[in-house]
Amino acid sequence: MSVIRGARERARTEVTAAIKEEARRQLAAEGAARLSLRAVARELGMVSSALYRYFPSRDDLLTALIVDAYDSVGEAAENALADSEEKVPVERWTAVCRAVRDWALGHPHEYALIYGSPVPGYSAPLDTVGPAARVGLALIAVAEAAHREGALTVPGSPPLPEAVHADAWRLIRDLDRELPPSAVAALVAVWAQLFGLVSFELFGQFNRVVDARDEFFDLAASRLAHQIGIRADGVLPEE
Repeated sequence: MSVIRGARERARTEVTAAIKEEARRQLAAEGAARLSLRAVARELGMVSSALYRYFPSRDDLLTALIVDAYDSVGEAAENALADSEEKVPVERWTAVCRAVRDWALGHPHEYALIYGSPVPGYSAPLDTVGPAARVGLALIAVAEAAHREGALTVPGSPPLPEAVHADAWRLIRDLDRELPPSAVAALVAVWAQLFGLVSFELFGQFNRVVDARDEFFDLAASRLAHQIGIRADGVLPEE
């Protein structure tokens, strides 16, 4: 029975992968708003009722694709963080940002799915929250390490508005992080700016404006690090 069950699980995994791959192809060709379970089933030579056993609705399939995309870009960011462990904080920050950009350029349609226009009629469930946080948590890890190492200069003025200060403390508690509220508020701002930079490049707003894309991005990423207080001359403490 275990052999039969294992074969069924492998078959289900393979069919699920094929469904998602065809759905990604349709995303690239038609966009998320026009994704159709019937069209996916037709291209795979399946009857619709068979596909519904894997994904009961279009929204279920969209959620699976969104989670996969968030996990993929999150993994890229986390790998860059791990690979740059011996570097100074500003270099680690830039490495994580560069990994996000590289992933987006290599997966433009998946990037558009998670960071582009909302899909009409779709509401993301809680299943997407954890995967969506992975890039942000990688950036926070850089800032937190810089703070521990004394390479984070937290600006004292102007003071945060009371409501923003409260939001920052809530995030510190929820994420169980050791960062000052002003750094957390700055992190949220630069997190948004990072994806603004990537989106402008990916969706053509930099055409005939920025030619040196790699150099411009690295410069912009290092300045984002400066906004949260990571010193450009930060040096790791000696052993």
